Amino acid sequence: MLCLSVAVPAAAADPAPFELPGPSLRIMVSRGTQSLPITQLPSLADGDKLTVEPLLPADQGVRFILVGAFLRGATNPPPKNWVHFAETWAKKAKDRNLDLVVPPGARQMVMFLVPDTGGAEGTLVDAVRGKPGEFVRATQDLNQASLDRSRLDAFISAIKAQENSHPEYLRTLAPVLARSLSIKLNEDCLSKVIEMQAACLLENRESLVLADVHTSSMAETLTGAPTDLALQLSATREAGYGFYSPYIAVVRDVARIFGAFSNPDFGYLPTLNVRKGDDMALLLNSAPSFTKPKSVMVIAMPAIEADSPPRLRKGEGGAICLAQRGAVLPVEGAPLIYSTDYARDMTLTVKSASGEMLDLSVTARADRGGYVVPGDAAWPASFRGAMQGHLHGRWGFDRFEGPDFEVQMPDGQGWQLAGDPPTLVVGRENELLLKGGAPACVESVTLRQNDGAARSLSWKAQGREGVAVTLPLSNDRPGPIRIEVKYQGVADPSVLSLRSYAEASRLDGLLLHAGDRTATLSGQRLDQVDRVELAGLTWRPDGLSRDGKVDRLQLVAEGEGGLPAAGAQATAKVRLRDGRAMKLDLAIAPARLQIRLLGKTVTQGSVPANEKALGIEGDGLLPDNGTLVFSVQMAGDGRLSAGDAIEVSGSDPDAVVTLSVGKGLRLESPQIAVATLDPKAAASLLFGPLRVRLRRGEEASDWQPLVTLARLPHIDAVACGAGEGCSIRGRDLFLIEAIGTTSSLDQATKVAHGYTGSTLTTAVPKDAVLYVQLRDAPDRVLRLPIG
Repeated sequence: MLCLSVAVPAAAADPAPFELPGPSLRIMVSRGTQSLPITQLPSLADGDKLTVEPLLPADQGVRFILVGAFLRGATNPPPKNWVHFAETWAKKAKDRNLDLVVPPGARQMVMFLVPDTGGAEGTLVDAVRGKPGEFVRATQDLNQASLDRSRLDAFISAIKAQENSHPEYLRTLAPVLARSLSIKLNEDCLSKVIEMQAACLLENRESLVLADVHTSSMAETLTGAPTDLALQLSATREAGYGFYSPYIAVVRDVARIFGAFSNPDFGYLPTLNVRKGDDMALLLNSAPSFTKPKSVMVIAMPAIEADSPPRLRKGEGGAICLAQRGAVLPVEGAPLIYSTDYARDMTLTVKSASGEMLDLSVTARADRGGYVVPGDAAWPASFRGAMQGHLHGRWGFDRFEGPDFEVQMPDGQGWQLAGDPPTLVVGRENELLLKGGAPACVESVTLRQNDGAARSLSWKAQGREGVAVTLPLSNDRPGPIRIEVKYQGVADPSVLSLRSYAEASRLDGLLLHAGDRTATLSGQRLDQVDRVELAGLTWRPDGLSRDGKVDRLQLVAEGEGGLPAAGAQATAKVRLRDGRAMKLDLAIAPARLQIRLLGKTVTQGSVPANEKALGIEGDGLLPDNGTLVFSVQMAGDGRLSAGDAIEVSGSDPDAVVTLSVGKGLRLESPQIAVATLDPKAAASLLFGPLRVRLRRGEEASDWQPLVTLARLPHIDAVACGAGEGCSIRGRDLFLIEAIGTTSSLDQATKVAHGYTGSTLTTAVPKDAVLYVQLRDAPDRVLRLPIG
């Protein structure tokens, strides 16, 4: 119940967005001999000297007291002299501004702008010292929310700028911006029409900001714990912590805290900081009140702690070519480098192979995903090839170290082959490895053959000095070729002159079974084979296939002649299309399994008394209500065994009926088997011309024709009337192809495919017989008597 009483009201009314501009402050911080504006400082330190100048308009109608207070923890109230006041309307700068020094032991600083009211100073001192924990937590959360708001503003500004210039590029730009600034990206927006993408991307702005690990860890190092249940709930993963920033929840919780100790004279109004150059502008989410209770604007300052620069990581990708104008150093892990001035004076220091150093100023670009290197840098001659670059700068007052990068600049050495010259073979793709000084700077690789037009080649950098190139020579002829490698910013390409060749066939083996008139030649480049001469016969190619990297060429014997016996040694002469001849020795393999059909008997099935029977003659047609008994004999000296099986298949190769010993198959002798096929027990897709073969384990004989299996329609009645034609009534009439009055089926009635009716009509025959053609047996015409 306690959870519900807190969580439900909090979710019921989100605070208004921070859109009202407030006053600005100019705050300079000195540390030792250095001075920086507060907008460039992520944190303060003991002993820092601050000069706070309010930037109020000359006609300011309300007098504000500027208050600066230091805090030292949630359970340790600050002394009274840690709270300082200045009258912003004073004529002298020393009275109008605050000159402060961060005292030892301070952990947080908060500032206020208070409408001048008698007793305001005492009330504020009592509030800060009475409940320091609330101000510690509120200040750190407002500072966090201000940093998150800076990322959101940077995202919105970039999206709007792109919308005004080139909205068609939003699809490419938005994902980079979102990744750089850690902003939630609604990818569905990028599939909308161009005019609607920007508005869609900026919907529900306050929920777009994802948690930034760096800024969250900065806040978590502060002392103090959440002071009410709402803050504790917002810090759970169920409430989004760890995925989304507390940008909205923070403000709601801060308002709850401030409301706990507001009084009739003053109410506390949280503000967010917007960094504009050296000044810190304030944003309000509600208009201040100048009547009781008057609004006290609460201004969060950076934490007082040791600086914790983000761990800037190198983004994806290999070496970076600095010859490319606007080259990008991809970085990750620090969204604030794009939305604040905390990281400044960022420099890429490049070290040449000779040890010389060159510094290049770089600029953070969220839309590019990293730091952009200027394209007009003056490069000494020694800075060529592969080099090392280190990114560094300042983070506040401290040095900021970034990642190392491998950078490259084109050299004058050109490109050479890596290793021995390769044998480039036409008719397939070839891989070529080139060696040069700056692979990342390669702009294009082209191929020229004879006087033909240049063709772009696909390539990719490999290592620090290699480029792997793919040469598509599948449709090319052998001959000289030229590879041109062009660097970015270099007019003349580096040229390599090479030659391509036709690959000679490689013969691995020739498989010929005794008694066969087909053989299989295996190897490579067998498309060059014209014919094979073996055993006094000429064997011609009859189909080429590839099994992995091995070609397989089917051969068929021409003419008549004797074939070698199993186990005999033979020599084949393989003749290529270019006239070359190659010899190949082989041993004749044992004969393959073969059977021949000895005989068959078709038994017609019975027809119910209430149906008309079709006249089926001979053993060439098996009705689906009949039975087939057939016998096969092993060819040659082969013998049958109890493990052999007979397979029967129809037009569908996946529909196979297997007959084995004891299951439709009996052995008459070691050479002859008798099989019984019952169509009713066969697969439902078994119809039309059937074929048969012998199966022994993984080995099988060739398919041989067996019989045609016809599915019969059920004809209940045939009625003919003079001048009205004949009406055929029944079921499964879609199995009929045509029905007519003559055996030649002249002017026959054609039955439509997929016919679902139960009646067909045709002319009256002269001899009281109709003639039927079935779909499963289009070469047979069956008789259907009338009456």
